[in-house]
Amino acid sequence: MKMGTIRQLLLLTDGCSNTGEDPGAMAAFALRQGITVNVIGIVDDSKSAEGLEEIESIARSGGGESRIVKARSLSETVVNVTRQAMTGTIYNIINQELRDILNEDTRVESLPPEKRGKIAEKVEDISEEAELKLLVLTDMSASMKLKLPAVKEALYDLSVSMQSRSGHSSFSLWTFPGKYSAAEERIGWTDNAKKLAESFPQLASGGITPTGPAIRQALTSFLDMERYDEKSI
Repeated sequence: MKMGTIRQLLLLTDGCSNTGEDPGAMAAFALRQGITVNVIGIVDDSKSAEGLEEIESIARSGGGESRIVKARSLSETVVNVTRQAMTGTIYNIINQELRDILNEDTRVESLPPEKRGKIAEKVEDISEEAELKLLVLTDMSASMKLKLPAVKEALYDLSVSMQSRSGHSSFSLWTFPGKYSAAEERIGWTDNAKKLAESFPQLASGGITPTGPAIRQALTSFLDMERYDEKSI
């Protein structure tokens, strides 16, 4: 099976969007572009049902994973969600190939245990070896202020995890709201995971929460990167 680049957008938020277009609709748009949207909701004791539903809705629309966590559990969750989403993307590709080959709605789950086991081993290998492009989009609105130390720690752990992969990994870090727009690029595309740590001193919270517009603006980073790659060939 030929495995292309796995493209993910990882959104870290408390699910309190309050301006601009529907973030779920923007996540669905991202999925149509081949970009999976994963969402980690960072909650506290004042979490609202509306905020939790928004978090799950964005991930559902974006074909990705969603998790609701306390700030203290964020680091482990960020790493796990990134890896689980990669595995999910690979299984989706395999299921599509099965349907194309057999001309019916056959899925990995319907195969005999021995064949499922072999596929699981192959998926694990591919998830380590495939090229990963990961854009991290972090909510920096006022409601996230007390959660930012956990976000910084989680991004550091993510950078360590990315460095341990055998496949090529590159990432970009965006935060929202931006100073003059919905979102702001903090780190352009790079394979130097250590740069995540360099962004920590500049992170500060404030402003409104334009989650939908922020997703839309961050997606342009994927398009710009691909245009650059095409020119470099």
